[in-house]
Amino acid sequence: MTFSSAAGCEGCRKTQDLGFDFTMAFQPIVDLETRTVFAHEALVRGLAGEGAGSVLARVNADNRYSFDQACRIKAIEQASALGMRTLLSINFLPNAVYRAEACIRVTLATAERCGFPIERIMFELVEDERANDLPHLTSIFRDYKQRGFLTAVDDFGAGYAGFDLLAEFQPDVVKIDMHLIRDLHIHRVRRTIVAGFVGICRELGIRVIAEGVEHPAEVRVLRDLGVSLFQGYLFAKPAVGPLPAVDWDAAGLTR
Repeated sequence: MTFSSAAGCEGCRKTQDLGFDFTMAFQPIVDLETRTVFAHEALVRGLAGEGAGSVLARVNADNRYSFDQACRIKAIEQASALGMRTLLSINFLPNAVYRAEACIRVTLATAERCGFPIERIMFELVEDERANDLPHLTSIFRDYKQRGFLTAVDDFGAGYAGFDLLAEFQPDVVKIDMHLIRDLHIHRVRRTIVAGFVGICRELGIRVIAEGVEHPAEVRVLRDLGVSLFQGYLFAKPAVGPLPAVDWDAAGLTR
C-alpha cells in the first residue's frame, strides 16, 4: 500500500460509524528493578468480555481508520476515568495512519479534553497486516516522537517490523515476542537470540519489555540478561474496569 496526502485527506473524510462497539481492558507492564508499574497497555475487548479476536474480526479496509481512531479515544478516556498515573500504551495500525500530522488530531484533542498528558502516552506499533512502506512508517514514528509521545514496537521477532526498521528509527521501547520468551530457561537457542537482541537494544538506547511471561524461571533468565520490564499473566491479567493489582511475589524474587 502506498500513501499520499490526497489519500490521507480522503481517509479522514471517510471517518464513519463502526456499527459495533467495544471497550478496553488494561494490563500492567511492570518494572522489577523499582517494583513499580511502568505502563498499562490498552487491549480491545467486547462489551460482554469477549476477547480481542472477536472485535478485530470486524475490522476491515473500510472501517480500519475509524476503528484505529476509536481505540485511541476509548483508551485515553477510560485511562483518565480510572485515574491512571502510569504510561498508557496504545496500539496503532500502521496502515490506518494516512498522514501522521492529520491522523493525530483526534488523539491530541481527546488527551486535552481528558487532562491526560501526552508525555504519558506510548504508541505501540502492531502489525495485523504488513506495513509495506517503511519510509511512511518511520515518518509516523518521528512525528509522534517530535510531539512528545513515546514509541514502541510490539512482537519483535514475530511481525514484519525487524532490523530494517531499527536501522531507520530507534523507538523508545521494543517488546520481545512471547514465542521467543516461552521456555527461555530450557531453550538454549532462544536464550542466545534474546541475549543478543537485548545487547543490541542496550547499545541503541532502547528499553526492552519481555511480554507473555508466564513462568518464574523465564523471569530469572531475563533478569540475568539485563531485562527489567515484564508483561504477562504471571504478574497480572488484563482487566476491564479497575486497574488490575500486580502480584509482585509471582516471580519468587526477593526485594
